[in-house]
Amino acid sequence: MNPNEMKLEYPWDTQLPEPGHAIEVGEGVLWIRMPLPFALDHINLWLLRDTYQGKEGWTVIDCGVSNTAVKDLWEQVFDSVLQGLPILRVIVTHMHPDHVGLAGWLCERWSAPLYMSMTDFMTARLWSMPGISESGGGPNGVAAEEHFAKHGLVDQEARRQIRERANYYPDLVPFVPTTFNRLIDGATLTIGKHQWRCIAGYGHAPEHIALYSAEARILISGDMLLPRISTNVSVFNYEPESNPLPLYLDSLDAYEDLAEDTLVLPSHGRPFKGIQERISQQHEHHEARLQEVLDACVAPKSTHDIIPVLFRRELDLHQLTFAMGEALAHLHALYFEGKLRREMGEDGIYRFQTV
Repeated sequence: MNPNEMKLEYPWDTQLPEPGHAIEVGEGVLWIRMPLPFALDHINLWLLRDTYQGKEGWTVIDCGVSNTAVKDLWEQVFDSVLQGLPILRVIVTHMHPDHVGLAGWLCERWSAPLYMSMTDFMTARLWSMPGISESGGGPNGVAAEEHFAKHGLVDQEARRQIRERANYYPDLVPFVPTTFNRLIDGATLTIGKHQWRCIAGYGHAPEHIALYSAEARILISGDMLLPRISTNVSVFNYEPESNPLPLYLDSLDAYEDLAEDTLVLPSHGRPFKGIQERISQQHEHHEARLQEVLDACVAPKSTHDIIPVLFRRELDLHQLTFAMGEALAHLHALYFEGKLRREMGEDGIYRFQTV
């Protein structure tokens, strides 16, 4: 446990749900956990006891990626956890593959409606189309390779692999339902006995939706607030001039009225209490990283040059693409604030330097 983690409270300590089973973390709120084929090797999913259109059953929040192993675990959940009741609704916090990957399968399997923000629904629909990544649908494919090359990625093998991963997203998200129910900031959903307020967040995904129940004192935070790692905030090829880090940090303000004993149910890591402490940690973390980047840019630096400043460990290709995106997000935050200038060299690479 790192020092920041030790300042948080973990009501279930180190206990984790067994594969295909659940842990009850609140009245009618179940925690299940699915594997991921990445270095970040799991995602937490949530089942909420519900009554919808006169039927008793469950609402699912987030879905896991689409592969046989996760589908098989879901089948175990259906048999051992649902108490013979159906899935009534599927809610997806945002469009990343580990959250939306099996939404189409779950909705089709149970004839259940999908709930998402419009921005993330439309993005997921677009990116799940085979071949779209070649022209810019996600941080893989030809457009992504060109973007990373402009920011200092000269490793030809890494660029080849990025270029050839054009169907990475549709492989994990093979289809998204053609219709959905729109979630917007401030909207309220009745799920079971409780009202859940939608809280939109930006910077990590186009329009991430977290859910908060004041009655249950529970926040389903998705990826906006995690207990151990910082939320990825990246600049990718599809929005190359974006400035997502201030958007993310400003989004955390939406939680400032939540009590410190609110139970936070994150998508990765363990359920915890200490939300205001964790928000302060996130602000302090990024403030420190921004200062490190600013100090490093006394001499001109590309985005790739900044990776060792922010990431002091060996990275696989998947991690490298997100590290590039995150490094550029920090550079852009300083650039748009006027603390850095940017120039493209004769080699076609952008470099940033302190003003």
